[in-house]
This record gives sequence, structure tokens and C-alpha cells, in this order.
Amino acid sequence: MPRYGVAVPRVRRKPRQPTVVALVRHGTTPTTGKVLPGRARGLHLSEAGLGEARRAGEHFGALEVAAVYASPLERARETASPIARATGQRVSLERGLLECDFGEWTGAELARLRRLPEWKTVQRHPSGFRFPGGESFQELQTRLQTTMGLFCERHEGEAVVAVSHADCIKAVVALALGVPLDLFQRIVISPCSTTTIVYGAEGPVVLAVNSYGPPAGFRPRKGGAR
Repeated sequence: MPRYGVAVPRVRRKPRQPTVVALVRHGTTPTTGKVLPGRARGLHLSEAGLGEARRAGEHFGALEVAAVYASPLERARETASPIARATGQRVSLERGLLECDFGEWTGAELARLRRLPEWKTVQRHPSGFRFPGGESFQELQTRLQTTMGLFCERHEGEAVVAVSHADCIKAVVALALGVPLDLFQRIVISPCSTTTIVYGAEGPVVLAVNSYGPPAGFRPRKGGAR
């Protein structure tokens, strides 16, 4: 409004350009579906998982990718490596993409955990559960929300790949869709699948969940695949 008879021009900020994030779950390991490995070190991709990672790299090779991020765990780094090579990037480790801290449950067989009374809470009321000696699902989701925000700040108007873990990606999808955390177990994230979300000025838009093949929302690379 005018001050001392002089009109003060209103400064208008340009609308924020969207950031596309392709969340890739790590490939299959020897314990997938059998053990809750958590953050235990030394778990690598199986032969099947290495093949899945190579195919994932092929899907991204002809697309414009500004950065490739990965959870620091070996299985995530090994999944990210072919994607980085195919896109001409290097793998940047991001602790915000780490697997949930399962505390005392780390390394336990899933068959045994399913017999525990607490397992029903994990499935039906995860928002009220904390892993003994570890992280809660709410803390996990908050951590991933912060990480997605960092990607948007660093890569406005760009597209990035982030290799993480099933529960991490499920938590991000639930948040983007406005789904209560207590229902996030209904989301399926398979090994080496891609989930693509666009973060724009009006909020997130989920383009695909648990998909295989070239991700939507990425621009073709100039000159094609490397």
C-alpha cells in the first residue's frame, strides 16, 4: 500500500518449479521376505537383485536425471550404482533414506515376529508403535518428509532418483496421498520397483506406485541414453 504518497511495488515470487522424485526400493537380497534386516551391515543383493538393479539402470538411461541418492546400506548402494552409471551421475549417500531402525527386532525372522502380539499393532496401528530400542513409524515418516523437502530445495525444476527401503517408501506415499499412517501397510512396494512423485507448488502428485519400466514425469535426455 502507498507510503508517504509513493506506491510500493509488490514483489511477486515466481511459482516454485516442481521436483520429480523417483523412489526405488533396493533389489532382492538372500533374506528378502524371510528376515527383518533393518540397519544391519553386510547384507548384499542376491544374483536376482543384481539383475533387477541392472534393469532399473536401463530404465533411467535415456532420461534426464539430476542426481542419484541412496540409503547408506549396501543393498541400496548396489541398487543405485547401475542407475548412476546409466545416467552419468555418482551415487550420493543420504542418511535420511536409511531403513527404519528396528532396534531389538533387527535380524529377527519374520515368521517368529508374526507370532508376537505386537505384530498386530505393527499392521493395524503403526502410528502407535515404536520398535523396542528403535524408531517409531511416526519418526520414520517425519524423517522421510524432511528428506523429500531437502530434495525439493536442492533440485527445484529437476528430477532425481532416491534408492531406499520398503517401509520408507510406503511412508512417503502415504504422506503424499494424505493417507493416515495407520493405513500405510496397505501399500505394496516390491523389490526394485519405482514409485514416482512430483512435488509442486500445489503439493505432491503421485504418478506411479510400485511400477516397473521407465518412470513417468522424467524428461528424455538430450542425445538419448548413454
